[in-house]
Amino acid sequence: MRTLILVFAVLVPVKPGVAQEWLSSFPVNKKSLGIVGNNSYFPLPPGSRWLYKHGNDTEVVTVLNETKIIDEVECRVVEDREEKNGQLAELTRDYFAIDPATNDVYYLGEDVNVYKNGKIVSHDGAWQSGRNGARFGMMMPGQPKTGQRFYQEQAPPSGMDRIEIKSTSAKVATPAGTFENCILVEETNPAEKGAKDYKVYAKGVGPARDAGMLLVSYVTK
Repeated sequence: MRTLILVFAVLVPVKPGVAQEWLSSFPVNKKSLGIVGNNSYFPLPPGSRWLYKHGNDTEVVTVLNETKIIDEVECRVVEDREEKNGQLAELTRDYFAIDPATNDVYYLGEDVNVYKNGKIVSHDGAWQSGRNGARFGMMMPGQPKTGQRFYQEQAPPSGMDRIEIKSTSAKVATPAGTFENCILVEETNPAEKGAKDYKVYAKGVGPARDAGMLLVSYVTK
């Protein structure tokens, strides 16, 4: 049986020649960042959990009741468990911090274990802000606006994911429900020319779609 995935978006045109540059420096004092705050498109209360599926692949994202100091900032730890055909493929611990004044969420790194046949075979993609020239990026603004463009990762040469907000009024149908007035983003990486992914974030829910992975169930605290 084929699953029909629908994403509708109202795109606001940008005047020719005035597209924003990719934001890589953020006007925030690191000392103000921490685990206090609330971003309705990217909630981080401990115990929150999201299950995604695409075919035989699953992904479970869980906000842990743990913190870790990264680049002198206390970060919330989020576990991301990916399975392919029932076998663990990747286990990641992501580190996020919030600006309580704006509810902007920043991404400060990740620890990655890549598995094959039940054994760790690499840590590809791991990085931390403040190490080896890496710097934190923005995960989600507290007040997203169409046309915003910013880096989420700044860990060259490969960890350079960036997004452009394409719409703030998208609609997406998932097994967990149909959500309206969502944030639709286009993700690219200058190290991977031509590659694009699309993600959708629902207010009060969090990520509802990640490329082909659709939200099946969720619990937000």
